[in-house]
This record gives sequence, C-alpha cells and structure tokens, in this order.
Amino acid sequence: MEFTKDQSQGYLANHVARIFARGLTARIRPLGLTTGTFPALLELWETDGMTQKQLVAKLDIEQATMANTLARMERDGLIIRKKDASDGRVQRVWLTDRARALRGPATAAAMDENAASLACLTEDEQQQFTTLMQKIIAANRYRADSPSE
Repeated sequence: MEFTKDQSQGYLANHVARIFARGLTARIRPLGLTTGTFPALLELWETDGMTQKQLVAKLDIEQATMANTLARMERDGLIIRKKDASDGRVQRVWLTDRARALRGPATAAAMDENAASLACLTEDEQQQFTTLMQKIIAANRYRADSPSE
C-alpha cells in the first residue's frame, strides 16, 4: 500500500489539531491566553496544586516544555509556585485569582470552537469521533508507559 497523506490517519489528525488550535487561538487570545498554556490551565482548574511532574504526566509533554510553559504562566500572573508543605523539594503549582476567573470564559470559548469545527458532523458522528480519540489516547498512554517500548 502506497502512502498518501489524505489517507494517513496521523497526517489527518495533525491537520485537524491545527484547525482546532487556530480557532481556539482566535477565541482565547482576547482573554490573554494561548493554546500553549490552555492545557495546563484545564488540568489545574480540575486539580489545583499539582506538581510539575504530575502536569507532565497528565499532558503527555516533555519536562522542559512544561517548565517553559509554567514560567510563562507565572510571568503572565496565571500561577504561583509554592514549596510542598510535607516535602520542601517539591513545588506545587497554584492558580491565581486571575486564572480562576478565566475558567468560565476560556472553557466557553473552547466549547464554541469545538461546536464550530464539528458542525459538519451529526451529533452521533461527533460522539463517535470523541470516543475514538479517547480510545487512541488511552491505548497510547499505556503503550508509552510500558517498559517493553
């Protein structure tokens, strides 16, 4: 079988991700947010006070990328880092009041972008698309954590 980009799931997934990112960028930029910081905010809105290591694991990104992202978030007044009360070697990442206040508008912007980008699909197709992406993510997270790889 010959490789063609319009039949390559990886190519198509990457293209779809760029479409979503472009739309989300336009919607969250007025809030002072970027698509680079948005995933970390989503995790911290669910569980404030995570460690950098926990965020790296949750977001499936490199340690250096997370360190740079957190530095930008701290500079922009979205987070503060504090030493862990029980282990002074560990720093926890805490949202600022500004970041907490952005949760509603930012997630609404993401929902609006999802709806706009997926408007060409039926509700059933949208659910299938979501379910299949979740399945791929779950399978590859396990694979990435496996010592045999």
